[in-house]
Amino acid sequence: MILMSALSAFDALADPSRRQILDLLIAGPRPVGELVAATGLSQPNTSRHLRLLRDAQLVRATPNGQRRLYCLQADGLRELELWLAPYRRLWRGRLQALEAHLDETE
Repeated sequence: MILMSALSAFDALADPSRRQILDLLIAGPRPVGELVAATGLSQPNTSRHLRLLRDAQLVRATPNGQRRLYCLQADGLRELELWLAPYRRLWRGRLQALEAHLDETE
């Protein structure tokens, strides 16, 4: 059973700054300071975005000495994966048809 958070993954990803933060976290855990430098956002804004991403269960914070490291929480992306699955099947079929057509024309 998937627990629904107050902020859905869709709501969280509606903001381009939060999408940018997730893109940065694909490479691995990062402290807030690195995210501030990479995004150009202020520290308070970055922290606010991270809180919303945590609430949506898309990232988690792990204490590391006196700082916190933020990393992706893959389970939070499940809501998006479930929604995208039918579209992925649609495009897979279209790409296979294109490939077959190109093979025939060569």
